[in-house]
Amino acid sequence: MIGNKNMKDESKKVYILLSKTKTVPSNLIKLMTREPYCHTSLALDISLDEMYSFARKGVYNPFNSGFISENIEKGIFGKHKGTRCAVYELKVTSKQYDRIQQELARFKKHPDRYGYNFMGVFSVFFHLAYEREYSFFCSQFVASVLKNAGVDIFHKKPGLVKPGDFRRCPELRPIFTGLLTEYRAYLHERMKQAHGIENTGRRPGMIKPALPDGLIAWRVS
Repeated sequence: MIGNKNMKDESKKVYILLSKTKTVPSNLIKLMTREPYCHTSLALDISLDEMYSFARKGVYNPFNSGFISENIEKGIFGKHKGTRCAVYELKVTSKQYDRIQQELARFKKHPDRYGYNFMGVFSVFFHLAYEREYSFFCSQFVASVLKNAGVDIFHKKPGLVKPGDFRRCPELRPIFTGLLTEYRAYLHERMKQAHGIENTGRRPGMIKPALPDGLIAWRVS
């Protein structure tokens, strides 16, 4: 957690979703970066019901992009059932969590004011940050919201942050990897574990590696 570690009673959690669809832009980014994930989203709850990013506003036109609220069962995620993902948990203080909400409120109040930072996507590969007040790409947006809320986990300009930086960030704890369509099943199993209910109906191909703190992250093979 970034902040006062003695304030355990005031700790909160936010969640980072890294994903890879089978769209042409996603495949090109993966080819250029050689990273397993190409898109970054920020969620305020573990169910990923309230999740935000910068991406295409519709399903078919990648150039009509900007600030969006995402749903893991609709839109581009709903169309691409084979989307693979990783979900990470980040501990923050209660104050930082409130500031994250305030940052998001700015975007939600005037969503049409913001555009997609296409130039920034290309410049970041040359280690150059192309930043404009109302333009972001996905990982830049998430890093910017966190940094402005006092959660500076990268110590560099948000315009230089790529999805792979989140995957390698020691402040983030992985809780799930696999198909995005399996995430609801993971939450169901996690709830059963929390209540001491034995799992007897695990789907074939689903394995559960132990995490350092003893919690479970489901991985679909």
